[in-house]
Amino acid sequence: MRRPGIVASTVLLAVAVATIAVVVAALVSLPLIRSNAEAVATAELSRIADITATSLRVDREGRYLLPPRVASVLQAEEVTAYIVTPGATDLPSGVTSGDVSSVTQGDSVERRADAEAGPVIIVGRPFEPGIGVILIQPSAVAGGTATDVLVRLGVALLIGLAIAVAIALVAGARLTTPLRRASDAALRLGRGERGVHVALEGPAEIADMADALNHLAAALAVSEGRQREFLLSVSHELRTPMTSVRGYAEALADGLVAPSDVARTGEVMVAETQRLDRLVSDLLDLARLRADDFTITVVNVDLARVLADAIDVWSDRCARADVRLLGELTSGEVMVRGDPLRLRQVIDNLAENALRLVPAGGVIVMGARGDGDWGVIDVRDSGPGLSAEDCDVAFEPGILHERYRGLRPVGTGLGLALVGRLASGMGGWARADTAPEGGAAFRVGVPLAD
Repeated sequence: MRRPGIVASTVLLAVAVATIAVVVAALVSLPLIRSNAEAVATAELSRIADITATSLRVDREGRYLLPPRVASVLQAEEVTAYIVTPGATDLPSGVTSGDVSSVTQGDSVERRADAEAGPVIIVGRPFEPGIGVILIQPSAVAGGTATDVLVRLGVALLIGLAIAVAIALVAGARLTTPLRRASDAALRLGRGERGVHVALEGPAEIADMADALNHLAAALAVSEGRQREFLLSVSHELRTPMTSVRGYAEALADGLVAPSDVARTGEVMVAETQRLDRLVSDLLDLARLRADDFTITVVNVDLARVLADAIDVWSDRCARADVRLLGELTSGEVMVRGDPLRLRQVIDNLAENALRLVPAGGVIVMGARGDGDWGVIDVRDSGPGLSAEDCDVAFEPGILHERYRGLRPVGTGLGLALVGRLASGMGGWARADTAPEGGAAFRVGVPLAD
């Protein structure tokens, strides 16, 4: 079932709030209005009673008469007048003998009573000693004023309700228009469209969302551009050893390789195959790092020991390339929480990158130390180094490879990307900087063991 939209929800909310306001206002106002109306009616009836008492006349036959003007007022207000004397028994409904006694004794009476026809207001005034006049007016007549007020109040509240609905419609439209545009932009991004731009409009929160979508679109465009460049680079790197192996294999198959060159040809094919295997392995590791099946087993491990083992292996390779390898190891253990195999993979990738760039007679420095809450691996070299811009993107796949291909020795562009991803996978970080030796400095931090 489709959920109600913002406009419908806003209108429903406005109607609900206005309705509650109407009901609460009516419940609170009704007793007050009725009470006030009855008080006003009682005061008015008392004024009429005073006029009536002072206007009574007795004719020659002993009948009590009212001037026509007063009688008209009583009729218009639906007031019934009674002349009472002490001991009167034929009393109208609602009037008690106590009312008669009070009036005939010279006291005034003002009260509300229940008569047979309904609630009434009773007002009594003495006329002369032993005689008084009692006025009776139905409460419904007094309540008419209250009813009129309530009707007016209801009309005003209904007008307010209509205004609230109109405002809700306008506000809902103001919200939904930019939201629909943002939703459409998100769908277009999801379909692969780039260059999408959302206007910054509407309330601040919606404008912020539109701005975030614009940044996302720009980031996706940059990321996809980098991916395309990376794939082109990797394709080239894959094709080169495959072409070499294929060429030598065809030469062998066609008998074009002299017997004395077979061994050398085999060595070249093995080297190119190993290069291809390394590239494929790096690609697989890089892809699996984004998946759930990539295993990183975090245990307590001595980072200094892992680095020392790596130095033993790389010292021979550096010596064959006429490069000095210096170790900077702190005394004692550097216990960290990491995966020993992945830590060694990090060190090997950094060493491979450094050895490829350092010229003969250069130096590579490999170290391990504790720094605050981190165990830090340092690999520095005296190679061509990195610019500040290079350092910012050093661990992005293929960027440095594409930037320096043809200018200086480059690898697949995957090694440093693996270093960054492996460091993150172990809860650490990777950074690039310039080295005191003049080349590049790479630092990888992993959490120290508790």
